[in-house]
Amino acid sequence: MTHTSTSQTDSASSSQLYIGIMSGTSMDGADAVLIRMDGGRWLGAEAHSFLPYSGRLKSELLALQDSGGDELHRSRILAQQLSRLYADTVEQLLERQGLRPSDIAAVGCHGQTVRHAPEHGYSIQLADLPLLADLTGIFTVGDFRSRDLAAGGQGAPLVPAFHQALFASPDETRVLLNIGGIANISVLPPDAPAFGFDTGPGNMLMDAWTQKIWQKPYDEDGRLAAQGKVLPSLLENLLCHDYFSRPQPKSTGRELFALPYLADRLSGGENPHDVLRTLTAFTAETAAAEIRRAAPECRRVYVCGGGIRNPLLTADLAERLPQCEILGTAALNLDPQWVEAAAFGWLAACWVNRIPSNPRRATGARRDCILGCGHFA
Repeated sequence: MTHTSTSQTDSASSSQLYIGIMSGTSMDGADAVLIRMDGGRWLGAEAHSFLPYSGRLKSELLALQDSGGDELHRSRILAQQLSRLYADTVEQLLERQGLRPSDIAAVGCHGQTVRHAPEHGYSIQLADLPLLADLTGIFTVGDFRSRDLAAGGQGAPLVPAFHQALFASPDETRVLLNIGGIANISVLPPDAPAFGFDTGPGNMLMDAWTQKIWQKPYDEDGRLAAQGKVLPSLLENLLCHDYFSRPQPKSTGRELFALPYLADRLSGGENPHDVLRTLTAFTAETAAAEIRRAAPECRRVYVCGGGIRNPLLTADLAERLPQCEILGTAALNLDPQWVEAAAFGWLAACWVNRIPSNPRRATGARRDCILGCGHFA
């Protein structure tokens, strides 16, 4: 799928290509997206590549969520393994497009989040950036969150500035809802800077329960959840976490919303399909409640991330946001599965062109910052 218009193609001779790499909280694999920029101006996304994590890699990454023996050594070895996978994803993308490393201005790599602790001033995304630069032969930009954290921000979410650059309208307030492992929103007013925050779990709890009960990576098309019913008492207990009443800026991760969070709220006799159906409603309710609160004037919500493939989840959203039209970002000319990786290509372009890119209203940082650090090949 190509997202470059005729006018954009005309300017290709003076444009630059970047590759963004993203591996999200769902820990299913690495996405790479090829984008075209004219300095700091977006021209389009042109291609996508994906490589899955092995079961062993995912389990070892999940084990790092909690403190354990020899974790410093394990984290560095996993960073190397991840960077080799990222390099393979880039190589696959280049081969498919008939490109050479020298055709790419920079790679922007988010890395794999294993700890997010903004209350302590840090967030850890695993990647061996010098190794990635060496393996790809391409200038590599990464470690995007640290500069925002140093300026007093949460270091997340970083994508609202990107969403504003691509998707803002001069006539209406739009909301971008990303449903990955964690769900987050970007509110794009027509006459003010974008802001946003994590609304709570996206696919994370649904996927974890599906893996635990049925040994499947996720609930394809919401079919397993559709066999159950919402358990009102469980939903109420899930909604009781104080995260949902905290003011923004705020961000979260597996530290709060993993299987132990669910297990503490189960009696043990629930039908597994009912639990999954309730978790689907939980994701929809927490996202919809934050949209109603943060952007009551919004009439269009654009969804990206893996959650858009779950029709039961999108139906739950529509039911809870009757005033809004629920659309995919394809309606704004960017494939919903490409958005996050494309954002990190855009952030790399901002670094190369010395453009501040942290969304201060989203993260709470004290100042505008140029995010990331660069590594020559």
